[in-house]
Amino acid sequence: MNKKDAMRGVRLFVLDMDGTVYLGDQLIPGALDFVRAVEEDPDRDFVFFTNNASRVPRVYVEKLQRLGIDVPESKVITAGDVTAAFLQKEYAGKRVLLNGTPLLEENWKAKGITLVEDAPDVCVQSFDTTLTYEKLDRICRYVRNGVPFIATHMDTNCPTEDGFMPDCGAMCALITESTGVKPRFFGKPFGETVEMITALTGYAKEDMAFVGDRIYTDVAIGVNNGAKGFLVLTGEADMDTVRASDVVPSCIYESLGEMRAYL
Repeated sequence: MNKKDAMRGVRLFVLDMDGTVYLGDQLIPGALDFVRAVEEDPDRDFVFFTNNASRVPRVYVEKLQRLGIDVPESKVITAGDVTAAFLQKEYAGKRVLLNGTPLLEENWKAKGITLVEDAPDVCVQSFDTTLTYEKLDRICRYVRNGVPFIATHMDTNCPTEDGFMPDCGAMCALITESTGVKPRFFGKPFGETVEMITALTGYAKEDMAFVGDRIYTDVAIGVNNGAKGFLVLTGEADMDTVRASDVVPSCIYESLGEMRAYL
């Protein structure tokens, strides 16, 4: 699709963060210009959505502010929020074993989710930068014995300024290899995320373009759920990835900076 034509009809940009807006603590050139241009357009809006559930919206807002992007907490949604909403609906009052960061634990407790280490009703794996062998052994034991297994998101690697670090999907692969059980994933590219964004923003999926650096999450959620999926080449994916993928982006841009030129 022509890069200018691809922008037509887009009223809400759902922006990934890691690998799209920044890498580690470095703002990607052009990202700030894109955000400011959308802010100034009365017919367009944006929200940030990240599969990275190791942090919570408040922390992302603080990080974005340090990088020069000043947004309210309502503009930031994570895969942890989508998973928590599912637990509140389907496992209300149940006992949840969570392998996640202290930040995510605190956030879920504040939402009224009961976190336990023993006898859970459901097990959740997230992007846990505090992961230990003890945690892995515990979750494998319960999953192996039939406790439902879900995960906040399927990303296998998290991009950083130095390359990549293992993400939730890689951690889940270890659990699956040990137990033979695959998790139910949330976040991108799954429909529950689109439903939550629609509920929070009021925009229909046809009005949205999901923008990010991963084909199998950022792009796939758009093209597989009735929205657009724009790929930027500032993080995980490159053109070799595009050629090898079954998911076809609605459009490919070098960066948010290039997207700014076609608004």
